[in-house]
Amino acid sequence: MQTATPTLWLDARETHFPPVVRHRRVNVVIVGAGVAGITAAYLLSKAGRSVALLDRRQVFNGDTGHTTAHLTCVADTRLSTLVERFGRDHAAAVWDAGLAAIGLIDRHVRSEALACDFAWVPGYLHLSPEADAREAQALEREAALASDLGFDAEFVTSNPLSIRPAMVISAQARIHPVKYLRGLLHAAIERGCAVFEDSPVEAIDVDEPAVISRGTRIDCDMVIVATHNPLGSLHGLIQGALLQTRLALYTSYVISGTVRRGTLPDALFWDTATPYRYLRMSPSHDHDVVVYGGEDHKTGQGPEPADAPFGRLESSLREMAPDVALTHRWSGQVIETDDGLPFIGETSPGQFIATGFGGNGMTFGTLAGLIATDLAVGRQNPWSGLFDLDRSRARGLWNYVKENKDYPYYLVRDRFAGADSRPLRTLRRGEGRLVDLPGGRVAAYRADDGAVTLLSPTCTHLGCAVAWNAVERSWDCPCHGSRFDVDGSVLAGPAQAPLERVELKVLARQG
Repeated sequence: MQTATPTLWLDARETHFPPVVRHRRVNVVIVGAGVAGITAAYLLSKAGRSVALLDRRQVFNGDTGHTTAHLTCVADTRLSTLVERFGRDHAAAVWDAGLAAIGLIDRHVRSEALACDFAWVPGYLHLSPEADAREAQALEREAALASDLGFDAEFVTSNPLSIRPAMVISAQARIHPVKYLRGLLHAAIERGCAVFEDSPVEAIDVDEPAVISRGTRIDCDMVIVATHNPLGSLHGLIQGALLQTRLALYTSYVISGTVRRGTLPDALFWDTATPYRYLRMSPSHDHDVVVYGGEDHKTGQGPEPADAPFGRLESSLREMAPDVALTHRWSGQVIETDDGLPFIGETSPGQFIATGFGGNGMTFGTLAGLIATDLAVGRQNPWSGLFDLDRSRARGLWNYVKENKDYPYYLVRDRFAGADSRPLRTLRRGEGRLVDLPGGRVAAYRADDGAVTLLSPTCTHLGCAVAWNAVERSWDCPCHGSRFDVDGSVLAGPAQAPLERVELKVLARQG
């Protein structure tokens, strides 16, 4: 029997921190140095809060280091099921939260200049080999629902990986999770964040907020427990124990290896089976790395022999890429909740928990860090009610549209969702569209005579992303109402300066 190897991502860890050794006081203590904890540490440090980040082992070495880092807004629970459980607006909010998380990651990559293999790619939810005609019809309805709710999704009769029908969703992404999080962590440290490894938490004081680790007390105003699986047995986390009854833990298996460039398409793929299999690429300079996983089962209820899931995955992958040279194999854990949504929110004043991310660990983990930060700095977050531990808020008083209208990430949603990546030649006469080109994003317009004008998509007032107004043929800012003509000139304030003209040769030099 072959044993599992370190994950593909942990080859790039190269980070070591000391354990806790002395008492201190900070604004926020974060327990767990994975995607949620590191994202919160970065955002809080950037907001001027003092932070101590603790991990019982080493940073990245938990489930974050065992992810496959699919960045998708598509939750494990079908969109149609979310509509049935929570209504159309709230179901759309789940996907919208995922897009905002991907966009936030993109923003971090750009602002910190992180070399982490981030790229916008399409995602394909395709029929499994065992699927019948009814499942194909259900998938077609799912794509129509997603499109109707405002997402760039469509049903296709085949996909780049196979001849099976699929729902394709644009503006999804891939990333090297450890390279990304290592960059965020160093940026947080530069802003004063203290990081401690080999520092298991022994107790949490909820009356006078503090965390005790290795006999050392760290006083704080807020504790964020971002340990993937909540510390239910820990003194002071009673509600964490109650959460366990609403969580189901699954083990998932992953293999990776190298293939010739272009052997498989650079996109995200996962099928409609239960449990589903998933595939993504990670292009390198002279080859591609394929990451393929699945074969999930309840944790502790594994098959005999224990490595059988790896064998089945390898057999399936070799049908798609016969010449793959396998290099890594590992397993990780995903946590599903009883209603398909993660639990992200306060368990009591000053105590915050994030868990139950399912197959969306990178996106929901990023979102958890954002929601925790908003809570700490006193800012309303549009998704906090939806993912709150008390789901009655989402079904009752919580109003996503109302709470969203003034939120900065919502106001520039198009920037986070990603621009349409279709080439300029598909731009119709009289149409405007945000387009990603080599070197940057542009606001592109094709006139009735066929001439194309490229502008900066950034409003000159306060930097929001403009949107195309098809009725008036203008570029309108959703933040404060500025409007620009197709040549970039100002039609209405508060903006005073026109949108900057962009030349393709300038983009080429920047790319």
